[in-house]
Amino acid sequence: MRTAILTAFPPEWDALAHRLSEPETLAINGTPLVLGTLAGKPVALMLSGISMVNAAMNTQALIERHAICRIVFSGIAGGIDSALRLGDVSVPERWGQNMEFAFAREIPGGFAPPIGIPGGTDLPAFGAMFPRDVLIGRADEPVTERRWFPADPDLLAIAASIDVPLERCLPGDPSHCLDHTPRIVPGGTGMSGSSFVDNAAYRDYLAATFAATVVDMESAAVAQVAWANRVPFVAYRSVSDLAGGDAGQNQMLTFMGLAASNAAAVVCAFVEALPD
Repeated sequence: MRTAILTAFPPEWDALAHRLSEPETLAINGTPLVLGTLAGKPVALMLSGISMVNAAMNTQALIERHAICRIVFSGIAGGIDSALRLGDVSVPERWGQNMEFAFAREIPGGFAPPIGIPGGTDLPAFGAMFPRDVLIGRADEPVTERRWFPADPDLLAIAASIDVPLERCLPGDPSHCLDHTPRIVPGGTGMSGSSFVDNAAYRDYLAATFAATVVDMESAAVAQVAWANRVPFVAYRSVSDLAGGDAGQNQMLTFMGLAASNAAAVVCAFVEALPD
């Protein structure tokens, strides 16, 4: 039984791949999968691909083809909670989808949400876009509306015990350093959707509507697949930008290497802390 470690794109993958011992390289749907050991524990490191569909498709394929006992996501995210700063590693206790929408009909003075559609439209809208819950079941549970997919409490407890130093400066580039020391922040709510978020108004909406901590493009999809298959899940997402709340231009391209490295460092400490 292996711990699956998922990453979405090359900077996140590169922060972890070189740490594996005894690697065996395979592939799923054309994306790399490496079986090996990390901190003496058997792992499967997979590149899920960017986007909700890629992440869900490849996670399900991984579960069906290999013996997986837990799933961990390691990567970057946009910071929503104003208490989070660049480089911090967020470990949300639950995940939801922010772009499962019903687009409403425009009427004088606003928008009229569709009535009686599956998933409901009880949450406040962002313009014409009304969030909907996901309809999903699993082997012993009927299909129903579900808004949240939880991280595993035992894995969260391990996350809360981790104490590992995080980087302030870009790897190999001391000219780009943060003015603070990043930290690990367990708890909160993660949101995922099919679009990169770099919009201050939508960032505020995510904070007000979902009490969101971070936003990304994969974790909630993986959390949903893990829930459906009853596989414990947790995600470590380091803040690379503020999803539109940056004082200037979006800083993802500048700090994604630092953020990916910090998430990877925490994931490595997490794997080492796992029971044998």
